[in-house]
Amino acid sequence: MRLGSLHGRAVELEDGRARDLGPSLRDLLHEPVQPADGPWFPYDAEHLDAPVPDPRQVFAIALNYAPHAAEAGYTAPDVPLVFTKWPTSIAGPTTTVPLPEGHVDWEVEVVAVVGRGGRRIAEADAWDALAGVTGGQDLSERVLQLTGRPAQFSLGKSHAGFGPTGPWIVTPDELDDPDDIAFASYLDGEPLQSGRTSSMLFSIPRLVAHLSAVVELLPGDLIFTGTPEGVGNRMEPQRFLRPGETLVSRFDGIGEITQTFVEGPA
Repeated sequence: MRLGSLHGRAVELEDGRARDLGPSLRDLLHEPVQPADGPWFPYDAEHLDAPVPDPRQVFAIALNYAPHAAEAGYTAPDVPLVFTKWPTSIAGPTTTVPLPEGHVDWEVEVVAVVGRGGRRIAEADAWDALAGVTGGQDLSERVLQLTGRPAQFSLGKSHAGFGPTGPWIVTPDELDDPDDIAFASYLDGEPLQSGRTSSMLFSIPRLVAHLSAVVELLPGDLIFTGTPEGVGNRMEPQRFLRPGETLVSRFDGIGEITQTFVEGPA
């Protein structure tokens, strides 16, 4: 099943058509969502909101692919490295993102969406606690992110529009292998990053177990699971996003998201 949000309503999606599920997808995810029984209607994909526009918690994982850790100059971690993105950074799958001052970088990621959630979830039970997966970009302004000690990861990654997600949630049963999702990103058609979630140092079930050992995972929470190598601040010379450019991210079995960048506020 594909689940999304359209004009502020939760919807079931299939082959270019939708049907209404209720006012809030987040409020439905505490148990497996049942197919709607109302009529199907056509919709424009550009009008889709973020699948969960109002998550209460947004987790993100740093250095979860060994080649990305190496390009960043770090040793691969022994445990998941966790930071947060503020929920107000979450945006939909087709968005225009204003660029703030600094150096804005891309990080394509598969995003796990919490379903019933809970505390102390075993790895073997993790997929049952999730609603499914969606696509995302962990956009990052590197100057602020890397300022000070400790670094300001959460602030540097939480400008408006810096958490685009979508186009919808795909339930695990719809995927050939939910632990092996291929994905890639392109800037004005130029390949940037590509990876498979099977290459993550810490799998989605491992992340669910690790996080839920400390905090309660709530329906609709998001887990940005990490990015592979190929980020702009590790290129030689460095390469950052510019006004007028368009970033497309594709996720096998899920879909794609598109961000167009413009000058930020003065």
